Amino acid sequence: MSKCEQCIIKQFNSLKALTNDELVRISKCKTSRTIRKGEILFEEGENINGVYCVKDGICKLSKLSENGKDQIVKMVVKGQLIGQRSLVTEESSNLQATALNDMEVCFIPKSEIMADLQKNSSFSFEVLKEMAHDLKEADDVIVNMAQKSVRQRLAETLVYIHDSFGVNPDGTLSVILSREDFANIVGTATESAIRVLSQFKKEGLISTTGKYIKIENLNGLGRVE
Repeated sequence: MSKCEQCIIKQFNSLKALTNDELVRISKCKTSRTIRKGEILFEEGENINGVYCVKDGICKLSKLSENGKDQIVKMVVKGQLIGQRSLVTEESSNLQATALNDMEVCFIPKSEIMADLQKNSSFSFEVLKEMAHDLKEADDVIVNMAQKSVRQRLAETLVYIHDSFGVNPDGTLSVILSREDFANIVGTATESAIRVLSQFKKEGLISTTGKYIKIENLNGLGRVE
């Protein structure tokens, strides 16, 4: 188990604002675990009581609607924190976190990190900045749902995955999502997502091999209307 003060991952989140002594103390109380692909890290309605630092892997944050359909709100990647809201509120989680591939995460109990939040103003500011960024992303999602077509939203999702997570040696997207996952990200029926992906394939924008997708025309996807 790596020590927080020596871990490079902290440079990608608000933990970078903690002092070395604070990191040493946190390192002694954190727990590390492996989350297998498809495993649930925490469920909607669960009290997290701490923060997860993603050391490796990707997970999706989703919310179950009244009709039983999952809406994927965000994808969390290596270096990001999950559960920061639990530090400033007693509310249970309104989202479920599910691993999209094998993950390595570290859990820091709320009881250990609250003192740092109260005493270290730089750390508090970094946490607030990350929460503000999450709110901005949520605003963008709402606007996109209201103003953009399914084709535009799906094209933007493909570009986002390409730019954020990269590709395999053969050029296919490194993150494998089911057609249902794509539908849940853009807020449409699975059948609609499949139909639009087929259109993109016919238009030469993408090619597919099973679940693997390769972007053939990145600029073209950016111009989809």
